[in-house]
Amino acid sequence: MFSRRTPKVHALNRLTHALSERAAPFLDLTVTNPTVSGLDLPDGPLAALTDARSVRYEPDPKGLLPARKAVTSYYAARGVTADPGRIVLTASSSEAYGFLLKLICDPGDAVLAPAPSYPLLDALAELECVAIHRYPLAPGGGWAFHAAAVAHEVDRLVEDGTRVGAVVLVSPNNPTGTGVASGELLALQFLARARGFAVISDEVFLDYRFAARSGDVPVAAAHAGALVFSLGGLSKSAALPQLKLGWILANGPEELLGEALSRLEWIADSYLSVGTPVQAALPSLLEGSRAAAAAVSARVLANHRTLAAAFPPGAPVSAEPLAGGWSAVLRVPAVEREEDLVLRLLAEQALLVHPGYFYDFPREGFLVLSLLPPPDLFAEGVDRLRTGLPR
Repeated sequence: MFSRRTPKVHALNRLTHALSERAAPFLDLTVTNPTVSGLDLPDGPLAALTDARSVRYEPDPKGLLPARKAVTSYYAARGVTADPGRIVLTASSSEAYGFLLKLICDPGDAVLAPAPSYPLLDALAELECVAIHRYPLAPGGGWAFHAAAVAHEVDRLVEDGTRVGAVVLVSPNNPTGTGVASGELLALQFLARARGFAVISDEVFLDYRFAARSGDVPVAAAHAGALVFSLGGLSKSAALPQLKLGWILANGPEELLGEALSRLEWIADSYLSVGTPVQAALPSLLEGSRAAAAAVSARVLANHRTLAAAFPPGAPVSAEPLAGGWSAVLRVPAVEREEDLVLRLLAEQALLVHPGYFYDFPREGFLVLSLLPPPDLFAEGVDRLRTGLPR
């Protein structure tokens, strides 16, 4: 009766089970919701949600033109040219992934995603009957992206008779924060043209690049060497996840781009999922996004300074440098399984952090923390980590 694209049994892992059974309060260093993190965010732009234009429903599959022009202005302020005709609005970056996997992949095709990275893509791909395969980021090079790692996985899959529909970049990566160097992007686009796959670049943390190299490419769709789609949205750029608006910026060779946009418009027209009020408000919301991003950045950087002071480089427990995003990566001695360590911290220190295996780190010995909690709570969490972690 049920589709195979949904799990038959939602089995709880040990950590989820422990949380469901726990009655005592705990300090949560995994919260990434900016609306519950005590941030001083501007609320003036929200008044635009009452715009009188919202009472009329005149849908455009790609999104209302004034809203798409607002996204164009957002990119222009960051030095990127983005014609509104190459922009498609979505209800979220998750929906953007869904649209693009429908556009690019047939059931059974493969999509390559980085490891480590955020695990949501696994579920999104499964819902589209697409198989996720991983390519590694370089642990010895600050988790750098190398096109050669993608080429190796593409060759392996093609030899097994599997079509590769897309390669996903996450830039800045979640949770490592690393970006993509221009030479590596050029090599990836050359490979994409030769092997017939598209590039999906998840850039939701675009406004949170703290240690990017001068040669890094912030927006992959600024380049047309292959069919490429850059993703963004209000959730991170304006710290407004509750308003549910994201976007796709497309680029590529003319013969591919036109058909891709035509087909993507057909998909979007089947859903028409983005509400009129948030589209009408988008120019004001994006105008206020810089202030919101500044408030979030100040919080993230301050909390990371606290973490790095407690766990400096070279120590048995050390904080990875913060390159971008909202998360911190902590290296810990691999004398205890990550899951056991996280469960012990929860039981003994009333502290919740994520084990690295949630993010497909290549080996044991990593924890992932959110940098969004209020500074006093974060500092208390760091103190509990110092007490509970092996030295």
